Amino acid sequence: MTGNVTLPTWLFVVLVLFAVWAALDRLLLPGVRWYFRRKVNRVIEEINTRLNVELPQFKLTRREVLIDRLLHDAKVRAAIENYCRENRMPRDAAAARVERYAREIVPSFNAYVYFRVGYWLGKRIANLLYRVRLGYTDTAALAAVNPKSTVVFVMNHRSNMDYILVAFLAAERVALSYAVGEWARIWPLQSLIRAMGAYFVRRNSGDPLYRMVLQRYVQMATEGGVPQAVYPEGGLSIDGRLREPRLGLLDYMLKTFDPGGERDLVFIPVGINYDRVLEDRTLLRKLDAAQPRRGFAFGLINASKFLCSNLWL
Repeated sequence: MTGNVTLPTWLFVVLVLFAVWAALDRLLLPGVRWYFRRKVNRVIEEINTRLNVELPQFKLTRREVLIDRLLHDAKVRAAIENYCRENRMPRDAAAARVERYAREIVPSFNAYVYFRVGYWLGKRIANLLYRVRLGYTDTAALAAVNPKSTVVFVMNHRSNMDYILVAFLAAERVALSYAVGEWARIWPLQSLIRAMGAYFVRRNSGDPLYRMVLQRYVQMATEGGVPQAVYPEGGLSIDGRLREPRLGLLDYMLKTFDPGGERDLVFIPVGINYDRVLEDRTLLRKLDAAQPRRGFAFGLINASKFLCSNLWL
């Protein structure tokens, strides 16, 4: 028995979209994932042999696994119970909030993005804007550090270029993990930052659930041997002098440190200085209370002028 079947246009379009999606999901996407996974594995093999950089297993763990570990962590679950009891909140609502915090904080490190894309961009941007000079390094002391130690670089914070400069200069020894503020949570920048291994931090958050999730992630990363970079000032220096320290992240690291454990916790001081920083004019305006506050566009224009002046020199 034969005959014609007539379908509405909208139904035909929906069926075609489903067919395309099924083809992508079953045929194309697995091949793409395999291709990029192979490139990542090649990068990891190269840095292990050529650069002698050993990436901690924690850093290579899939993001979803780390989020799941946080959600089922005993201290996080205890914090949920206390929060629900004190605020008379359903447990499901508190657990959903914790999951949202975990997804906000946990990075998705990609070795290919870090050592191929990030290193290449960092090197060229740094050398384009500045004449980068390494003033002093205690080579003997660094060589004496146990390779199994968790290394924490403790630095002053003069410019947002600090992230690029230090990551670029340290890339032949370690893959650093940063705490990044809310300013970077914009698309598509946040995806790139997560792939570089950075984790996002809400400053001045008074939510005990958020603070516990952040604390446990930092402690897990520290116990897992992830090299980290910390700015104790908690923000940019306005006048170049050190600000009052904010020791929250360092406190998290030390709370679970076991002096008798197999992994040491080594703090390495790093000093950064510039002849001029991208944010100079914007930061100087903050010193004068009479100056009107300017928005993002003003800072972008000033940064563009700085870039143009450097390109012409």
